[in-house]
Parts: sequence; C-alpha cells; structure tokens
Amino acid sequence: MSPLISANQLEEIINSGEDVLLCDCRFDLVDPLIGKKSYEESHIPGAIYVDLDRDLSGAKTGVNGRHPLPSPEAWAQTKARLGISPNTLVVAYDKQGSVYASRLWWMLKATGHAKVQVLDGGLDAWSGPMGKIPRVPTPCSQAIGVMPYTGLVLVDDVVGNLQTQKSKIIDARANDRFHGQNETLDPVGGHIPGAMNRFFKDNLNATAFKSPEQLFKEFSELLGSIKASEVIHQCGSGVTACHNLLAMELAGFKGSRLYAGSWSEWCADPTRPVEL
Repeated sequence: MSPLISANQLEEIINSGEDVLLCDCRFDLVDPLIGKKSYEESHIPGAIYVDLDRDLSGAKTGVNGRHPLPSPEAWAQTKARLGISPNTLVVAYDKQGSVYASRLWWMLKATGHAKVQVLDGGLDAWSGPMGKIPRVPTPCSQAIGVMPYTGLVLVDDVVGNLQTQKSKIIDARANDRFHGQNETLDPVGGHIPGAMNRFFKDNLNATAFKSPEQLFKEFSELLGSIKASEVIHQCGSGVTACHNLLAMELAGFKGSRLYAGSWSEWCADPTRPVEL
C-alpha cells in the first residue's frame, strides 16, 4: 500500500461505502489548542480528531524530549480508544504539509498496522464536502495487541553511533535551526555531530509531496552510497522526522529508522556533544 492517497481516491472510497477511519491530525507547536479548534469548526465528514500531545505522545519527564512516543502498551490502548482495529483502513490528514499525519502513519506502521495512508496535500487538496459535527471515536470491541515499535532508535544507540558511524543521521529541521540559529523551541541550538540536514519541506511542492521520481533523485544525491537501512531520522521532537521517513519510503528507500527523542531529548543532557 502506498503511504499516500489522493483526494480523488479518498472520495471514491468514501462514496463506495468502504469502511475508512479518517483522522484529522491538525496541530500547531506554538498553539497546541488550535488544531482541535479548527477541527471543531470544520473537517472532512466522519473524521475523528487525533491530538499530537494527547494521542501521539507519551508522558514527558523533562529529559525525554518534547513529544516522546507513548509506550507500546499505552499506544495499544489509544488505538483501541480511537477505534483503530488491525483491519481498519486509516487515512490521516492535516493542514501543515502532512507533518502530523506522517507521525500517525509512522506510529501505526511501526506497530504492525498495514492499512494506513496519508492524504496527499492534506486538507488543502480536499474539494469534497466539509462537516461541522465532531465525531466521537467508537472504541474497538476487543483489546488491541501490544506491539513494539519496529525501526525505533533510542538515545543510547545514537550516542554509540558517534563512535561507530555505522549509521547516518538526517535532521529534518530548518537549516537555520540545524546550524544553531533562531532556535525558539529548544533551550540549546545546534545538531547532533555528523548529522546531515534535509528540511522536511523540501519533500513538498506547495502542500503535496513531490513525485516518487523526484524524491528518489534528491535522496539519491543526499545519500550517495549510504543504504536506507543505515539512515536514522531525527528532528526537534520526532515529528517532522517522520515526514522524511515517509518521503524516503515513497521514493523506494525502505528500512530507514527513527530517533523519536530527537534534538529535544539530545540537548536535555549537557554531556552530549553539540555541533553548530
């Protein structure tokens, strides 16, 4: 299954009566409440709201990043509460270039859920009807099995990689933040030593993803001889990194991994090295 679905394809599925769970993932890091407010004002009919802080993140400890992953147990409970059973077709969308939808896509894929796609172009691509009545999720009738995250890299692995250099880190943040400039979200600026920079917005033409062929060309130039399985994605808090991971998969580069704690976890320990 392609990681993306077009608005026309989605409309056909909805009109056919096929069972699909639409997940509105709109969010704003600066104003965390505006996503849900926007959903309540207008959304694709039948969509539920999936919140980055409440549903797609775990408890923060002060040293594990701004959006730590929930434990596999907690994520299984959330999937059950949202009505995501193993055979549910999930289509995620947002209005921020598919950033938050990509986080949901990765979390489902990483825990064994095969039928999940991101609406290419997000809400901007949707020309169908809009609804104003929020949908309360219908919980699953049975418990959802707990699955570990596949392709997840922990901070100790990244520390160890500083010496071995077996993997290459790709940082999805904007170039200025990568170089320690204009940092407004985290207390320390800079990047993990040895990381490369691929701003997630470089995956897009306006709000839609570039073609697989164009993405293949660009990632091939970036990676050179580096294999996809040797790539670790990170960003500020493990969200936009999922965008790069999805773009690589769309381009045919499968098997790259995610350091979910990302820069906000890395810089929380002053003993970890920083590069500018």
